[in-house]
Amino acid sequence: MKRVLLAVLCLLLVAGCANVPLESQPVVVSGERQGQGQNAEAPEPEQGIDSLTLVREFIRATLKPGQNNAAARAYLDDQGRANWRPSRSLTIIQDTFGTVYDTEPQPDPNTQVVNVRGIDIGTLDQNSSFVPDYSSALLHVKVRKQQNGQWRIVDPPTDLYATEADFSENYTAVPVSFYSESSNAFVPDRRYVVAKPQSGLPGRVMDLLVDGPSTSLAGTVKNLLGEPVEIDTNVKSLDDGTLVVPLTGLTGVGENIRNLIAAQIVLSLQYVTSARIRILADGAPLVPNHPDWRLNELPAYGASLSLSLDLPGLMTVGGRVRSLGDGAPVPGPVGNGGYDVVSAAQSTDGKRLAVVDRTGGQVHLRIGDLGRDLPLVSLAGSTLSRPTWRPGASEVWTVADQLTVARMVLTPNGQWTPLTVNATDLTQQGGISELRFSRDGARVAAVIAGQLWVASVVGGTGDSIALREPRHLQPHDLQNVVDVDWLSQDTLVAVTTSTSQPVVKVTVDGQRMDAFNSSNLTPPVHGVTAAPSRQIVVADASGLWIASVLGEVWRPQTHSAKDADPFYPG
Repeated sequence: MKRVLLAVLCLLLVAGCANVPLESQPVVVSGERQGQGQNAEAPEPEQGIDSLTLVREFIRATLKPGQNNAAARAYLDDQGRANWRPSRSLTIIQDTFGTVYDTEPQPDPNTQVVNVRGIDIGTLDQNSSFVPDYSSALLHVKVRKQQNGQWRIVDPPTDLYATEADFSENYTAVPVSFYSESSNAFVPDRRYVVAKPQSGLPGRVMDLLVDGPSTSLAGTVKNLLGEPVEIDTNVKSLDDGTLVVPLTGLTGVGENIRNLIAAQIVLSLQYVTSARIRILADGAPLVPNHPDWRLNELPAYGASLSLSLDLPGLMTVGGRVRSLGDGAPVPGPVGNGGYDVVSAAQSTDGKRLAVVDRTGGQVHLRIGDLGRDLPLVSLAGSTLSRPTWRPGASEVWTVADQLTVARMVLTPNGQWTPLTVNATDLTQQGGISELRFSRDGARVAAVIAGQLWVASVVGGTGDSIALREPRHLQPHDLQNVVDVDWLSQDTLVAVTTSTSQPVVKVTVDGQRMDAFNSSNLTPPVHGVTAAPSRQIVVADASGLWIASVLGEVWRPQTHSAKDADPFYPG
């Protein structure tokens, strides 16, 4: 009987152990804000703190590490801790904010209302993208003294609030890439993910890719990883350091799309890992015979958008167009005084020019081959903004009389034909004095009433193009803007009439702005041109100046001329 009982006990132990995995991978909490997950313990607030300090410390605790906002939840009463379900939206306020008692008397002496006063600088929306704002943040928080004599919050806000410093410390910016069919290039979609634990960053970035582009790029780029594609299991690192990205739902997808998906993943993950990336589809290599990827193995998507070293850029001086490279006039009437040139733009391949020409009391648009006569096109007005080329050499945009975004398209028979742009979302913000295409064609930057805006370009051909999702960048700190250009796909350089910050660099979402050194510049600065891997050229009251990075002292451009306006192709 003892032997029988011992045998039964062993069988039960073995059966129980069969439900325990021999090895388990750590679960990546992908894409979650600090308000998600299971309850977790956190230290109680300091004993005896007053209600004003309690509310301040509650906001300071919003982004502290821990599941389910455990650190902030510790400042709530028992009912609040159990029931608080904050939204995924995060409001970011300036570091300096105030807490004051509400002037409305409370019937219960053990209950108080604390008002939080500060400046709302933006919101991290449910797509994990930053939406700029500048408005007064006023939050009412009710607190109540508990039976143990400690103050606790009894009506926590629905949205999360955090200071700018805490946000910068706890989140990292990642330009997630999405494919643009119109330009055969990948467009960065700037998003923000929780920085710690660092090992989980690739998983959080992959979740953003699968979820698709943010609202600002919806309709502009293609989501190659949309349904039915999904992440099969956790994104994980192997012992040899290889990062494994396991996908599913790709049955029947052709090799061309698979290569684009691989590029999209590698381009996006480059900001959070330097490891070799193994991309799988249902357990097999996503691209046959190419299981592992590194950044330098990708095809040169968007190579046609890069500027040739043979194109040094141009400038308009005294109604003529000259080379930035040697200062010589360009061939043809644009360089020899045949036209009174107000502004100009060179196509990205360098072969064509679009010129705003002054004749009498009006300005007209001319487009044609560099070095030849430029025919007039059917567009004129009291003012035309400096032209800007859409990727390629067959479409030019300008703004007529600051209100109408005009678009000229080269037809197969060689004629430049006007087509419409639905720019109502942008023009209703005010008069547009400058408009610049990003070199991937996904966005435009605009100067509107001295302020900087960005909008997405939705639609491809015909009359279906629209400018959507206008975003006002740095609405409080960036004023009196006079010109703008694209330093990279997601970074702008703007110049202003300000003496304190005449040249600034701004992220495409407006989350960050940095001022360039103002040494050697003679305000006002009135023009700028920039491009990837090129020196930034600005024009001030004395001529042209060049610099490459923040903090660098501006140096005279070799062929500088007073009243010159520089421009790179694009």
